[in-house]
Amino acid sequence: MSNKHGNLSINSDNIFPIIKKWLYSDHDIFYRELISNGCDAITKLKKLDLMGEYDLPEDYEPKIQILVNPEEKTLKFIDNGLGMTADEVEEYINQIAFSGAADFLEKYKDKASEEQIIGHFGLGFYSAFMVADTVQIDSLSYQDGAVPVHWECDGGTEFDMSDGSKTSVGTEITLFLNEDCLEFANEYRAKEVIEKYCSFMPTAIYLAKENAEEEYETIPADEVTEKDKVIETIVEEAKFEEKENEDGTKEQVEVSPRTEKAKIVKRPVALNDTHPLWTKHPNDCTDEEYKTFYRKVFQDYKEPLFWIHLNMDYPFNLKGILYFPKINTEYDSIEGTIKLYNNQVFIADNIKEVIPEFLMLLKGVIDCPDLPLNVSRSALQNDGFVKKISDYITKKVADKLSGMCKTDKESYEKYWDDISPFIKFGCLKDEKFCDKMNDYILFKNLDDKYLTLPECLKVEEAESEQDNPSESTETDSENTDSTSDTTETADEEKDMRKPVYYVTDVQQQGQYINMFKEQGMDAVILDHNIDTSFITQLERRNEKIRFVRIDADVTDSLKEEISEEELKETTDTLTDTFRKALNNESLNVSVQKLKNADIASVITRSEQGRRMQDMMKMYGMAGMDPSMFGGDQTLVLNANNELVTYILEHKDSEHVPVFCEQLYDLALLANCPLTPEAMSKFIKRSNQIMLLLAK
Repeated sequence: MSNKHGNLSINSDNIFPIIKKWLYSDHDIFYRELISNGCDAITKLKKLDLMGEYDLPEDYEPKIQILVNPEEKTLKFIDNGLGMTADEVEEYINQIAFSGAADFLEKYKDKASEEQIIGHFGLGFYSAFMVADTVQIDSLSYQDGAVPVHWECDGGTEFDMSDGSKTSVGTEITLFLNEDCLEFANEYRAKEVIEKYCSFMPTAIYLAKENAEEEYETIPADEVTEKDKVIETIVEEAKFEEKENEDGTKEQVEVSPRTEKAKIVKRPVALNDTHPLWTKHPNDCTDEEYKTFYRKVFQDYKEPLFWIHLNMDYPFNLKGILYFPKINTEYDSIEGTIKLYNNQVFIADNIKEVIPEFLMLLKGVIDCPDLPLNVSRSALQNDGFVKKISDYITKKVADKLSGMCKTDKESYEKYWDDISPFIKFGCLKDEKFCDKMNDYILFKNLDDKYLTLPECLKVEEAESEQDNPSESTETDSENTDSTSDTTETADEEKDMRKPVYYVTDVQQQGQYINMFKEQGMDAVILDHNIDTSFITQLERRNEKIRFVRIDADVTDSLKEEISEEELKETTDTLTDTFRKALNNESLNVSVQKLKNADIASVITRSEQGRRMQDMMKMYGMAGMDPSMFGGDQTLVLNANNELVTYILEHKDSEHVPVFCEQLYDLALLANCPLTPEAMSKFIKRSNQIMLLLAK
């Protein structure tokens, strides 16, 4: 072939500035692109062999070699794939794979974001010009009689191409790095980048420093292969010791056998795993392999709770492994990592189009060759197909969790405290996921037993029937006023929903818990900051239930039946007494006869109002007046308690105001922490009361 000088077939001189500044967000990604091209060339050559169009040598070992040379400021990428002829270099390199180049340049020349969608243009090779002033290609095609070709370009629109000197089939790309990118010729930096992007590529990748001195290793002689370069053989003769037998005779006993070792040139070690765990069938993987893979990929030495192995061929190709780490922290501080691959080539972490938001709390890998990627393989095309992949992943996670709850509830319960924030967050973010998980959400009760929502309702229903046996024996009566059913108010309808009582702080709400337990009642523990939003959603989706915090009201089970008329005078008197003592004319007071006479008072807060306060705090509106949302509290006084009776009978005593203040603060303490100012007054008052008793 005669020497040739020509122009690259492109439509504008602006192409290289665009490639350098716009095409890829990270300059180190050129490693991935050039290694991927080498893998493709090797794959094609092996396919030609399978089709009988080429015969691979018996000792053929597919591999990619990267040689760094910091002294010469060069990088070499060498593959033993199918190589290129001069005509193929002309087609694949000189004519940049640009469709609609003019439109592209016009549309994107002023854009800076790599998120723009530009289609598949085959520009991977040209990523080399992000870091190199000059790029050379030396290639020899597999075809019979092929002539090696040499190509060279300095980053402009001109190239030089001539006959080359390469003697082995494959391609060698040499990058002459620019001064700003010399770091990529550093062996340790190169290893870091290759492990980032290429840890699981399907062809073995080897890294070495060019012209470096040979390194050696010693191995057993019987492990030497034809490929090993033996420097010397090291023989250690057997060692013997004299041993005296019981009869007094002596003999020589071998204590160390004869060994023969070989000193060889150190074998190169591939930087990548060409058969990652996700490419195998789940039945062929052991638990230890899953754990080892997890530690290797995520550098997390805490064992994952469990995992899901995705393995799908139709209607799209998708494989992967999703791990459930221990995530029993606040959900908004959890940070997982889902690594996305395309044919074992790393694309990016946590691509939201493929991975539902709530699944990003997990750690895992997903490999989908069918993903529609943009030119830089760093973002997805806007394709409805991607939504199908996302839906499939969500379904598989829900199937795994619900299946575990049904078939291995003991393990499911063991994991629940760790995974519950993830599941609740998922239910809030994804309606389909919530539909599947509705009956498999667990609630831990006061006895540390785990109940599903249907089981909670059965418990509450049983308690309700026990407290109100007449309700369970109701029968339809033809004599009932036909208009009675039509006069129910919305509030009455709400009251007909089954209550599920819950606790948000076991220590703080201990008094209420004891009251419940004394009456054989139960509640569930909801102590995560996601729970307020979560139970609101559950109520919306399950119209037969309502969640009520244990301190929202004094349920009928905790008090004796008595008419309001009987307590009216007592209520009026105590309300007036406490309002004056506390200097609070808007204080809500309710007088009840609680079954436990030891309890003097409790605070109740309306469920709706308290939830509004929680939401206000979450969204930074804590300074707003909670009463405008019905967040007022009620002081419930126990008419069966001696202290309350004393206050009622001695309302004009000089000590009553102090007792009222103390009783009110005690009720508050059982409900929520006192403010620093209120706590100081409470302690001072407590000392005063003890002093009174001492006198």
